[in-house]
Amino acid sequence: MEEKKHISNAKKISYAYTGSEIKLIGVTIGEILNKIADTYPDNDALVAVYRNERYTYKEFREICGEVAKGLMKLGIKKGDRVAIWATNYPEWVIVQFATALIGAILVTVNPSFKTHELEYGLSNSESQTLLLIGKFKTSDYVSMFYEVCPEAKQCNPGEMNSKKLPLLKNVIFLGDESYPGMFTWKELIELGKDVSEQELIERGNSLDTDDIINIQYTSGTTGMPKGACLTHHNILNNGFFVAEAMKFTNKDRLCIPVPFYHCFGMVLSNIACVTHGATMVLPDEYYKPLEVLAAIEKEKCTAVHGVPTMFIGELEHPEFNKFDLSTLRTGVMAGSPCPVEVMKKVNTLMHASEITIAYGQTETSPVITQTKPEDSLELRTSTVGQPLPHTEIKIVNPETDMVVPIGEQGEICCRGYEIMRGYYNNPDATAKVIDMAGWIHTGDLAVMDENGYSKITGRIKDMIIRGGENIYPREIEEFLYTHSKVKDIQVIGVPSQKYGEEICAWIELKEGVTTTQEEIQEFCKGKIAHYKIPKYIKFVTEFPMTVTGKIQKFKMQKIAIKELNLEVEANIETA
Repeated sequence: MEEKKHISNAKKISYAYTGSEIKLIGVTIGEILNKIADTYPDNDALVAVYRNERYTYKEFREICGEVAKGLMKLGIKKGDRVAIWATNYPEWVIVQFATALIGAILVTVNPSFKTHELEYGLSNSESQTLLLIGKFKTSDYVSMFYEVCPEAKQCNPGEMNSKKLPLLKNVIFLGDESYPGMFTWKELIELGKDVSEQELIERGNSLDTDDIINIQYTSGTTGMPKGACLTHHNILNNGFFVAEAMKFTNKDRLCIPVPFYHCFGMVLSNIACVTHGATMVLPDEYYKPLEVLAAIEKEKCTAVHGVPTMFIGELEHPEFNKFDLSTLRTGVMAGSPCPVEVMKKVNTLMHASEITIAYGQTETSPVITQTKPEDSLELRTSTVGQPLPHTEIKIVNPETDMVVPIGEQGEICCRGYEIMRGYYNNPDATAKVIDMAGWIHTGDLAVMDENGYSKITGRIKDMIIRGGENIYPREIEEFLYTHSKVKDIQVIGVPSQKYGEEICAWIELKEGVTTTQEEIQEFCKGKIAHYKIPKYIKFVTEFPMTVTGKIQKFKMQKIAIKELNLEVEANIETA
């Protein structure tokens, strides 16, 4: 009898897991701060260049402890929500670690929020305490706060009784000015003198690494922002392993122009530094390319973080060549797709030859994958790397949730220590992104190679479908970056009665050059498929974006529909 042979149809699937000999950290953020301050007491911990302020790790722990005691005196308990509405002040970092020391949940409020968004964030998070600054650009925070809570003008500090925000009791101004209903920063520290060191120690001992310690609001590009609940374990380990990928030691000095309110600044910058005894360098309270370059030179920074638009701003600055950036070695470029040409310039012109690309989202604390310094230039410029240690990723068909073969495009999903606990008070939204098996579905499209390196190819919702052809904006953007006159570009889909959608490119030109729509379209002919050539081209000097540098394509689409008179096409119903 002829023996039956089993024929395997198995294909290698898009699944990757990175193990590690380094164990996950099983302690709280406060415990790490104390350990590092004991180990490197005289190392610079925090340097605010624009305010000429400097704290060693010994001094940093002391001021964090003083603020923590002040918050305790205000009656803040473990699990209470403390919101902060500020730009990159050194006080922001101090509050971050002070709240961690006492188990309060830090609610990070976007500095670009206005009254409606502020009220929503404080109400949704059920915050009992708010810390805020005075002004930022055209935003007057104090006036906006009083508009939301007019009762504060007639009450003593700590005795808030707001109709709109009944849980909010304490408001602290991050400065010396005195305002009705608010404590000053100095008064907060003074209050802490009534709390003993032993009380602070006992509070720290009552905390658990799985306690929620941070509520990060998503940027809200669709619908109202959602509060991602992150634990000590989530963000402490994520910051640690990101720093490990950059080969951080206590000798590194990181220039931080990215905002603290977002995970990029708070975790990849601040937590990454503190876990290794490295130095946090603040060039200014918000991103200014000239101040970034000056801070790198002055403080001899070895690393710099930024979203692609920040690096473009630095590289294209007229005074770029005046600065000595030779101390740079590494850093992180993340937040939005990183153009290959920009990455190459950062490697060479900025001397950051070991700079890494990181990919993730707020809901994953935030990094999922990261390149390594020893990766080839090709991998470091064309992929977002492999999964961080102790992290699984897979790429699935968005319609079936089945894992796709290597090399096939699908939605990237992640499982591991970094997955958020959920959206605050929003179980329905949580269930939509975290499945029953614990995988978070990112909404991002990617392709994985046989070694577990992934390339992000776009967003599911950003995909353009023109006449039945699936078009991914990233592909067109990467191609047009090779045009000698193009500084930055973003591609969107706009409605079309004939094709369903047409391609629209917003292009920022390099300084001192001009071009035309016809010249750009001619450049594309013969190099990319005809249906990928933008029908509409708009030349701009900036893009609508969030404070973290994420391009808001939905705003671009609204503007384009209006300017191109496509309102009728936009209202055509589809199946």
